Amino acid sequence: MHKITIAIDGYSSTGKSTLAKQIATELGYIYVDSGAMYRAVTLYALQNGFISENNFNANDFVMVLHEIELEFKFNPEIGFAEMYLNGENVEQAIRTMEVSSFVSTISAVPEVRYQLVKQQQKMGKDKGIVMDGRDIGTVVFPDAELKIFMTASPEVRAQRRYDELTKRGDKVNFNEVFKNVQERDYIDSHRADSPLVKADDAIEIDNSNLTLDEQFQKIMELVSMTLESYE
Repeated sequence: MHKITIAIDGYSSTGKSTLAKQIATELGYIYVDSGAMYRAVTLYALQNGFISENNFNANDFVMVLHEIELEFKFNPEIGFAEMYLNGENVEQAIRTMEVSSFVSTISAVPEVRYQLVKQQQKMGKDKGIVMDGRDIGTVVFPDAELKIFMTASPEVRAQRRYDELTKRGDKVNFNEVFKNVQERDYIDSHRADSPLVKADDAIEIDNSNLTLDEQFQKIMELVSMTLESYE
């Protein structure tokens, strides 16, 4: 059977990763959470003092990028691959508000994007992959057979993020989360290198009022149509 590349881009907290995992599982494809890679790099920057609320030593940070080793390892207990940073499982550590507050700044560094895009393109060279992020359909896989652009209102996305964090036990307030969503939207959309934009041939899905099942069914219809076009 012909295998395709599925690129899912969109704003933060639109459920891109959840959707991508579902699709990959359904098709037996490889799933790659590109956002986790940027979060892991951000975590490294935080842990080693390169970035803080009042300072970012971008030039110094670029010089140590070669020390960062990223790897996805499949966890059969949960059914998907988890992010490892220099041999350590950081899947939970990269999902905090602190990392969320700095990831867009780290992601805007051209040298960071260059290194991670190279790795991502290598992962998808044989197709049969579902990858989500901010520039997958525009930069990483501009020739992807199916491109999806996910969006939802900032209020809905902030509520989803708030619910996720509080359920996990993190102590946050909604206004803090809402502000973070708005700031990430602005930085992601206005950075000079690979800004978040909808690819010309991407199909936009607003899931503000869709259930997870409705969203999945809608996307799988698009996947089926795309696959049929190659038979």
